[in-house]
Amino acid sequence: MDKYNKNVVPEVPNLAIYVPNFVTEEEESEIVKHVNNAPLPKWTQLSHRRLQNWGGLPHPKGMIAEDIPDWLQKYVNKISVCNIFEKNKLPNHVLINEYLPGQGIMAHSDGPLFYPTVTTISCGSHTFLDFYKNSDSSETQQRTLEFSILLERRSLLILQGDLYHHYLHSIAERDTDILSKSLVKNLNICGDQFSEGQTLHRGVRLSLTIRHVPKTTKLKLKIG
Repeated sequence: MDKYNKNVVPEVPNLAIYVPNFVTEEEESEIVKHVNNAPLPKWTQLSHRRLQNWGGLPHPKGMIAEDIPDWLQKYVNKISVCNIFEKNKLPNHVLINEYLPGQGIMAHSDGPLFYPTVTTISCGSHTFLDFYKNSDSSETQQRTLEFSILLERRSLLILQGDLYHHYLHSIAERDTDILSKSLVKNLNICGDQFSEGQTLHRGVRLSLTIRHVPKTTKLKLKIG
């Protein structure tokens, strides 16, 4: 991970790494095409977004492993060679979330079902990922927003350590984001140049969350 030393997000707890332009425009188009062409039963519709699971469905009793299709395995491999994960804990699961403008996700942690490293590739649009200290409070309104990270399209975000174990992350439900240099901590390492008070308009965003599920069953399903 030494090659990403310059991509460590400053002024946040250890550790967040932000890599702009991790995938090319052509790769982004390829991802969007394949995600949108997935068969309808592959989608799970939630109240505020829809998603796809690839590699299996994580479960406390163990994930029944499924083959990840070649078009997606390409990006799993691209993550694996970054030496983010231990050799025997390489990523084996991809969660794809689709966010329309105005959609988001409540404050949450990724929890014990996963190896404590989360990597996310963003496609199609930017978003703000907001961070809150994990506490006994169950109400987001009672938590204090600590900081945000701007996720540009085609970027990679890596979260480990304290940020994985002791912080919650969320995406606010809004159509636009206003940049504040005091709140958004990665502006100096973004691919584009931004200015204080700039308004960014959200489009349709696809997030590829690529992780390792330690507990899997020996049965492996091949999904066509």
